[in-house]
Amino acid sequence: MAATTKYIALKTTVPGPKSAAVLDRIPQATPRATSVYAPLVVDHAHGSLLTDIDGNTFIDLTGGVGVLNVGHTHDKVRKALHEQVDRFLHTDFTVVPYESYVRLAERLNAHFPGGHPATTVFFNSGAEAVENAVKIARAYTRRKGIIAFERAFHGRTLMAMTLTSKVHPYKAGMGPFAPEVYRVPFPYPYRCPNRHGDPHHVCDVSCYAAIEEALTIQVAPEDVAAVIVEPVQGEGGFIVPPKSFLPWLRAFTEKYGILLIVDEVQTGFGRTGKFFATEHAGITPDLLTMAKSIADGVPLSGVMGKPEVMNGPGDSQIGGTYVGNPLATAAGNAVLDIFEEENLLDQAVRQGEHLQARLKAMQGRHPVIGDVRGLGAMVAMELVTDPKQDCVHLPQYKAAWRCTRFTGMGPKSKNAPICREWHGAN
Repeated sequence: MAATTKYIALKTTVPGPKSAAVLDRIPQATPRATSVYAPLVVDHAHGSLLTDIDGNTFIDLTGGVGVLNVGHTHDKVRKALHEQVDRFLHTDFTVVPYESYVRLAERLNAHFPGGHPATTVFFNSGAEAVENAVKIARAYTRRKGIIAFERAFHGRTLMAMTLTSKVHPYKAGMGPFAPEVYRVPFPYPYRCPNRHGDPHHVCDVSCYAAIEEALTIQVAPEDVAAVIVEPVQGEGGFIVPPKSFLPWLRAFTEKYGILLIVDEVQTGFGRTGKFFATEHAGITPDLLTMAKSIADGVPLSGVMGKPEVMNGPGDSQIGGTYVGNPLATAAGNAVLDIFEEENLLDQAVRQGEHLQARLKAMQGRHPVIGDVRGLGAMVAMELVTDPKQDCVHLPQYKAAWRCTRFTGMGPKSKNAPICREWHGAN
């Protein structure tokens, strides 16, 4: 099904009467946690265009929250799903296996960063993949501790929510959280404490020393099973660490016999111009989590890793009823066909270069744009009140507390930014 136009076309006010009628039913039918953003109700979508039930067509810039890297209802994905629906819908792979699961695992294994042999197991969501990566790491190492980073987002189930750094709206009132999780700083060049006002500052090993220090203060390294890291932080603000960071982190984990889990749920499947963002660093992780654009919107996720690590859990210790279901694996194989045939990685590079160039040109004209950053098509700009002001450098805060979310200037002092979230020693 294709959208009826190739451009934005508004036929009614927004929301239109049909959309408004459905939107009015949502508060009575669903809890407030499912509040919606867009003032419209979708009818059909194709590529980057979305048409609502009133006939209005929009450019969809949400991408299903990072899910639609090959676009809405790609013809190959639709065809694969229709063919699978006519064959069978479910068996549970571990009860009665099917070839599409095996083929998708084989094809993904060939993309494992660093070229190391790998095996893959499938799940339903990114959070499930993270939960199971932690289980696999603990089973293999026989250790308990997990290291996560400030500003990280890893999901909303218990372990994934514990690993997630952002308190509001994800964690407030949701404790107690999973034990044996420890948090360390993530290199954030634009707001690095070592920047000292230098606009050309590049984080290096002196900046990473805080990670090792935080680890040794909080937990014995020999008790840590794994470090989990996003190659580019997504929910944290599209924070791109320096090129030296992941190689340093790989060496750091190997020094202490700790596994390295890279969370590629947001960054994977071409979003940064490589199939997996970890490839930019030239390292091989021990485990890799993936989801979102793996199956063009059909729920599917996975954990990929070195075979010896993946074999840490015993028979039937990981799995689930619907994991790697046949509809999802059919869609996943179609997505890989699209990547192979449509050169999407080069497209991501070109789009990212164009977007960064345009945003940096805007930055030169508008001081409110403090930073433009990105990797491939994963690009962001950071809006600030004063580009020369960084609240981590203010004397009244630097002793024990550090702002982790800057929102603007406070009403009582022209030199005191408001910080929504603080990281402190107490």
